[in-house]
Amino acid sequence: MFLNILSIIGVSLEVILLFNLLIIVHELGHFLAARWRGLVVEKFAIWFGKPLWSKTINGIEYRLGSIPAGGFVAVPQLAPMEALEGKTEKNYADLPLVSPADKIIVALAGPVFSLLLAFVFACIVWGVGRPVSESEKTSVIGYVLPGGPAAKAGLQPGDKILSVNGHNITRINGMGKMSDSVAWNVATSTSPIIPIRIERKGIEKTIVVEPLIQARQGWGRKNLRQIQILPAQTPMIAKVLPKSPAAEAGLRTGDLVIAANGVKLLSTIALADVLKREVDQPVSLTIRRDLTKDSSRIFVVKMTPRILADGGELRLGIYWDQRGIVSLVHPNPFSQIAASVSTIWETLSAVAQPHSEITIQHLSGPVGIMRIYYMLFQSPMGWRLALWFSVVLNVNLALLNLLPLPVLDGGHILLACCEWFVGKPIHHRVLEWIQTGCASILIGFMIYVTFFDILDLPWMHRKQAVPAAATVTLDPQDTSPNNLEKK
Repeated sequence: MFLNILSIIGVSLEVILLFNLLIIVHELGHFLAARWRGLVVEKFAIWFGKPLWSKTINGIEYRLGSIPAGGFVAVPQLAPMEALEGKTEKNYADLPLVSPADKIIVALAGPVFSLLLAFVFACIVWGVGRPVSESEKTSVIGYVLPGGPAAKAGLQPGDKILSVNGHNITRINGMGKMSDSVAWNVATSTSPIIPIRIERKGIEKTIVVEPLIQARQGWGRKNLRQIQILPAQTPMIAKVLPKSPAAEAGLRTGDLVIAANGVKLLSTIALADVLKREVDQPVSLTIRRDLTKDSSRIFVVKMTPRILADGGELRLGIYWDQRGIVSLVHPNPFSQIAASVSTIWETLSAVAQPHSEITIQHLSGPVGIMRIYYMLFQSPMGWRLALWFSVVLNVNLALLNLLPLPVLDGGHILLACCEWFVGKPIHHRVLEWIQTGCASILIGFMIYVTFFDILDLPWMHRKQAVPAAATVTLDPQDTSPNNLEKK
């Protein structure tokens, strides 16, 4: 118990430190650019709200706020930002005028620093590698939920999906370039039926599927369209219970169960179905055991499920590794950046479409992002996944801040361009009105998405009655800052 508490504290500290690093680097870009261009800097704050800590050095207040939702550098010559940054000690009208070019440089510096940090993380990932699970890079169906849309249409385990709605497919779930996944194309389709082209035993055919949206109880995010399939994954043993049928058969952690009763297994759920069909009957499992990196042996064991001490159901005594076979890939930094740009572009495009079922509520705020980091750090090789996710997050942070909305960096750039075009500064009262109005909208947006982020926390979750289906998922091997549909 004590070790578990220490582990939770350690992981939480890692999450806080890494999350704050992203904020600090972004705001540092604004800070250094403002100092370089001679603008007045009043505050450098991490997080918003009432300060938990504050210290003034050389006329600049450095503070840590109480609301974990980003940070800011108070540069009153850039634009009045009292709604988010608090009252300013200087009168805006008394400050020296700043050229539009300087305002653009200061506003642009934050996203530039975020992209630079993303590139640094991408270079590290390039060197150390990113863990990729077997299920994350396959378009082969591993399991079809009985009675679901895919089952009704005739899709089967082992089918390789080639395209969905005319879009070429390389995987069932996953992110990066989301448009090449079954999950994304099903979720974003507005048609009541979806043509899916598959390859089955070397023959290509097209099957029409009618996706569904499962009704969700409570206040959680709305479920997205799905066809209820899971990607193929070779079942891997994570743990064998002592004195269980599996232990008596000599099974070990890391063994792969490649077949049951002579039938190839493409998921752990398929094995559970075999056990349910053949109650009290012995089951023959074909096991692959890797001896070294380049050698393995295959053998068959026979065992009969029985009731174990930890439950009332017939069991073999096996806990499964949910990741399955994991390999390290070494994507170059530019491909990582490009994939991250593709992710945010596709997400924003889907949100902006009037008939899209992906809405603002499917995005995540600081609470959701920190939860993702926590999940990543808890998983095996989690620090590698956290580095990779930091690339995605920094690119998102840069691009979202470049949106031409006042309060955001892109809004500052837009207002500076307007000032440049009209040939004189926009009146500070007009700026203040614009900034305050947009700040109120931003705060409302943060409260809205944080509400759904909190509902997604483990102790707020209600267990689903069916396995996760083919939709955009969130797990330690497949993580999206957009937080679309939970497992």
